[in-house]
Amino acid sequence: MKFIVSSALLLKNLQSIGGVVSSNNTLPILDDFLFEISEGNLRVTASDLETTMSVMLKLTLSEDEGKVAIPARILIDTLKTFADVPVTFTINEENFSVEMTAGEGKYKLNGHNGNEYPETPTIDNGNSFEISSDSLAEAISKTVFAAGNDELRPVMSGVLMELTEDSISFVATDAHKLVRYSRKDIKPQREESIILPTKPLNQIKHILQTDENHVKVEYNEKNAFFGFGNIRLICKLIVGKYPNYRAVIPAENPNKLQLERALLLNTIKRVSLFANQSTHQIRFKISGQSLELSAEDIDYSNEAVETINCNYDGENLEIGFNSKFMQEMLSNISTREVLIEMSQPNRAGLIHPIETSNQSDEDILMLVMPVMLNS
Repeated sequence: MKFIVSSALLLKNLQSIGGVVSSNNTLPILDDFLFEISEGNLRVTASDLETTMSVMLKLTLSEDEGKVAIPARILIDTLKTFADVPVTFTINEENFSVEMTAGEGKYKLNGHNGNEYPETPTIDNGNSFEISSDSLAEAISKTVFAAGNDELRPVMSGVLMELTEDSISFVATDAHKLVRYSRKDIKPQREESIILPTKPLNQIKHILQTDENHVKVEYNEKNAFFGFGNIRLICKLIVGKYPNYRAVIPAENPNKLQLERALLLNTIKRVSLFANQSTHQIRFKISGQSLELSAEDIDYSNEAVETINCNYDGENLEIGFNSKFMQEMLSNISTREVLIEMSQPNRAGLIHPIETSNQSDEDILMLVMPVMLNS
């Protein structure tokens, strides 16, 4: 079996799916890429059993058809050293040894029987819809950081995708912070919800083209499929019931704080350097039209206080937040100003981006739980 392919084209496509390859695979063959040659095309697959990604590319030349598993790491590292040159792969179909020829160089490595590579799952009797690539990239970016990593609560380590007749929502929470990203311009015409693991979502986010192309999403009770361009991804869903996140969103929030996002974010970054590095506690003291941000670390006698002007409507309030969570939230908002809604020092605060257009089809709600203030 023999084929020729551009080194730059192959490297680009291998890098787009290479993040799936795990460093601690249970099956040694999962350290490999599966190469399948058919009708002048090359399909390359990477898998960790939970997530499988494949990419299709056109070969410059191919002789015979077949499949072989090639070690991923050494292949990518070798291709990185090449200029954009044709690379000839020759596979010995008896022992699956692989010989690569590029220019004056010849490289041999030990491949494996492609038939031993796990089969890619299929989705039978699944539902499907389409979403624009930029909408999906935005939804993932805005939510995936808020997912938990508690092995005892696996459902909270994923992102809930909630479909209704006329909207779609992505929700992530770790019980300390919560983000819900909704779009009203996507109408799935059904009411269902599935829980997507974060690893495949991060893989998709890194390679999605923010253009007008659409992503096909298909799912059933066990798996979800994403198809865009020449890339296909299929992943196992997280099984379980997602917590009732709506119950923790406070309905009445009479205290409303509006200010410039970048100003607030940079002030929190500075002040939090002086906070206790285990609690990351930062104090919000709001009165009139000023917000005082303060933090201290008694163990090291560190302390910081900074006051900024704001637009505030409500009663004087002192409330504590985890500065790391606040920074994560504010860093994942792109609008110039934000609105923070609060009720009591022991109730969650809500963060909303202030859109310049009233016609926006997206809606973002971020919730952060307060921390108990030191007296």
